[in-house]
Amino acid sequence: MNGKGKRKNADSFPITDWAEEDRPREKLIAKGVAALSNAELLAILMRSGSRDDNAVELAKKILGDFDNNLGELGKATMAQLKSYRGMGETKAASIVAAFELQRRRIKGEIIEKKIIATSKDIFLLFHPMLSDLPHEEFWILFLNNSNRMLNMKRLSVGGLVNASVDVRLIMKMAIEHLAAKIVLCHNHPSGNATPSSHDVFVTRKVREGGALLEITLIDHVIVADNKYYSFADEFFNF
Repeated sequence: MNGKGKRKNADSFPITDWAEEDRPREKLIAKGVAALSNAELLAILMRSGSRDDNAVELAKKILGDFDNNLGELGKATMAQLKSYRGMGETKAASIVAAFELQRRRIKGEIIEKKIIATSKDIFLLFHPMLSDLPHEEFWILFLNNSNRMLNMKRLSVGGLVNASVDVRLIMKMAIEHLAAKIVLCHNHPSGNATPSSHDVFVTRKVREGGALLEITLIDHVIVADNKYYSFADEFFNF
């Protein structure tokens, strides 16, 4: 990524010099948010550009470096964003916060009395929240006897290798939620959905611990970009 490279652009001039109807903020007010491009929306978050690029040009440069893919941009760290000329801590924090708000919004929308019938249900539930994270997160779903969702909680946040999982804490949380069944889910930022030996170990320990308390682990799903691995579907000794 070459965000620090200086670029002169004859078409790049301050947004304040644009016709009022073309300025991103004024355009949003006049025409609605759907009328704006991704670069224009990003420019509103940033509020200003750099000495070489106005906010829209800088937004286009950043998006271009992430293949114009908002999912990939959502994985960007503060340090990556701050590497661009004109992107200070405040602007970078605004972008990171916007993507986190979206993830939390999605979580809020799906916490309803949803029935989990298949591994695909689990994948579709977690994919919007986990697929664009640069680190691993471990989550648990609490279900009643009818596989109806009671709640969902994040267990832990890890580095790029694996998140730490406490089996005793999982059982404690399941009992507190009066759950008869549970589902584990975590992501692989690498994009490889194949379970590691650690994933297999954790799955076995949780299943064994739950059996002692009559709490059934019905699946452990690994989300990796747009694909997933289900222990219930694939693992021969689940």
